Amino acid sequence: MMYGYIRVSTKQQKIDRQYEEIKDFGVDESNIFVDKESGKDFERENYQRLINSLQRGDLVLIKSIDRLGRNYQMVLDEWYRITKTIGADVKVLDMPLLDTRTENNLVGQFISDIVLQILSFVAENERASIRQRQAEGIRIAKEKGVKFGRPKTDLPPETNIVIQLYKEKQITNEKASEMLGISRGTFFRMVRD
Repeated sequence: MMYGYIRVSTKQQKIDRQYEEIKDFGVDESNIFVDKESGKDFERENYQRLINSLQRGDLVLIKSIDRLGRNYQMVLDEWYRITKTIGADVKVLDMPLLDTRTENNLVGQFISDIVLQILSFVAENERASIRQRQAEGIRIAKEKGVKFGRPKTDLPPETNIVIQLYKEKQITNEKASEMLGISRGTFFRMVRD
């Protein structure tokens, strides 16, 4: 049996490109599983349905290895689970070397495993670099005085009086936030601070 797996990170992203390539390979539409969520882990509803459907000798097609997941070790573990524990094969359409079908000999499977490890490592390393660049950018922006988050709102002059009335239990938090024209959450933060 042939299956296809498609993943995009958000509900707004399109699956057309992945879907057409997998369908063109001959996978029946009823055997194509789609998730529209992050690849941070494998707790995805349709991915789990795919895994539960797999049997020894089945083939899973994915467009590219990053559609499977983002974490280096998790991708390697999942690859092992599919190919060794379940006994199914995996073919990555964008990378012909990542094809574990039995038509490939032992050397082909060995090369496939090595390429997978290299690609997974490179993908995770790139994510780490992105996080580092982002953190550096934020640090530099803060050093230059850039403020993050919502700007502070100017509070009415009677704010301290209203807070005092609330603390003395003369008015409720609903009444206090209404008097100041702010949400109850904002009022509670003001009281706490």
